[in-house]
Amino acid sequence: MHSSAVFLIEFGAIILGLGLLGRFAGRFQFSPIPLYLLAGLAFGEGGLLPLGTSEEFVAIGAEIGVILLLLMLGLEYTASDLVSNLKTQYPAGLVDAALNALPGAAMALLLGWGPVAAVVLAGVTWISSSGVIAKVLGDLGRLGNRETPVVLSILVLEDLSMAVYLPIVTALLAGAGLATGSVTLAIALGVAGLVLLLAVRYGRHISRFVSSDDPEKLLLVVLGLTLVVAGVAQQLQVSAAVGAFLVGIALSGEVAEGAHNLLAPLRDLFAAVFFVFFGLHTDPASIPPVLLPALALAVVTAFTKIATGYWAAKRAGISAKGRWRAGGTLVARGEFSIVIAGLAVTAGIEPSLGPLATAYVLILVIVGPLTARYTEPLATLLTRRRAGGAASTGVAAVESGSETLAEPAADEAYDTVDGRDVLGRS
Repeated sequence: MHSSAVFLIEFGAIILGLGLLGRFAGRFQFSPIPLYLLAGLAFGEGGLLPLGTSEEFVAIGAEIGVILLLLMLGLEYTASDLVSNLKTQYPAGLVDAALNALPGAAMALLLGWGPVAAVVLAGVTWISSSGVIAKVLGDLGRLGNRETPVVLSILVLEDLSMAVYLPIVTALLAGAGLATGSVTLAIALGVAGLVLLLAVRYGRHISRFVSSDDPEKLLLVVLGLTLVVAGVAQQLQVSAAVGAFLVGIALSGEVAEGAHNLLAPLRDLFAAVFFVFFGLHTDPASIPPVLLPALALAVVTAFTKIATGYWAAKRAGISAKGRWRAGGTLVARGEFSIVIAGLAVTAGIEPSLGPLATAYVLILVIVGPLTARYTEPLATLLTRRRAGGAASTGVAAVESGSETLAEPAADEAYDTVDGRDVLGRS
C-alpha cells in the first residue's frame, strides 16, 4: 500500500508538473519540449530529486508516446499524397539527407564513437521536428503560404525515410550482421510497400472496417490495432514506431479525422512522458562536456536546413522571401531526434550520445521557432543593404563618368494568400 501511494504521488506530480510547464510554454508561445527535457534532467539520474517507484511505468508510457507520435503523423497524410510527394519531391529529400545527415555522422567519427554511433547521430541531425514545425506554421499564420507545401513535402519524405532508417538502426544496435540486417531491411520495405499498396487500393474498406459512430469504440479499435501492429512489427525486428506510422497512413477520411481528435490528448500526454523519460536517463553532469560539440553541430545543421529549404523552394518556383521562410522553418529538431537517440541510449552503444542529443535538441527546439520567424526579415534586410550599397556605388560611378550600372533592387514581392501577405496585411 505504501509503495502504491508513493507511485500515485510521484506519477501525479509528474503529470501535474508537465501540465504547468505546458501552460507556461503556451503563454510565451514556444514549444514545451525543452521544458519537458529539463524536467526529466531534474528528476533523473544525478538530478535534484530522482524518482523511484514510478520509473518503470514512465518507461512504458514513453514507449506508448513514441507509438502515438508516429500514428498521429501517419493520420495526417493519405497514401496517395505520399506517393505523389515521392514522385515530385524526392530530389529535395535527397538534398535534405545529404546536407543534414552527413554533419552528424562526421561529428560522431571525429569524436571517435565509431560507425554505428555515426549512423545514429546522422539521423538525429537529419530529421526535423514535424510537431514543432506544424505548431510554428500555425502560430505564424503560414499554413496557406505558397512555400508551405514544400516544407510539408520535405517533412513527409523524412517521415517516409524513417520506415527504412529505423529498421537499419535497430539491426545495427542489436549487433546484427550484414545478412540479418539485410533481411530486416527487406522485411521493413516489404511491409511498408504492402501497407502503402493496401492503403491506396483498399483504404476505404480498411477505414470502413475501423469506423464507428461511437467515439469510445473508435478510440479502442484504433488504439488497439495500432498497439498490436506496433508489437508485431517489433517482434519482426522492424521498429514499432514504423508500424504505428503505417497504421496511420492506412486510415483516411472521416475515420482518420475522428481518430486524430480522439487520440490527440493521449498523444500529448504520453509524448510529454516520453520526453521526460529521455531526460530521466541523462545525467545533467554529462551535458557540459558535450555542450561545445552540440552547439557546433546545431550551428552547422541550422545553416544546412536553411539551405535545404531555400533550394527546395527555389526549385518549386517560390520567390526569394518564401525560400528564406521555408529554410528557416525547417531548422527545429525535436521528437524524432530524441526517438533515434533513445534507441542508442537503450542499447548502450555510447554514453555521451544521449547527453549530446539532449543538448542539441534543446538548442534547436528553442532556436527553430526564432529562425522560422526571423530568417526571412533578416535576409531581406541584408539584401536591401547590399542593394543600397551597390546603388551608391553605381551613382558614384555615373557621376565620375563611368558606365557602371547599379544592381537592381531586391525583390519586394510578398507571397500572398487570399489577398494577404505573410504578415497578415491586406
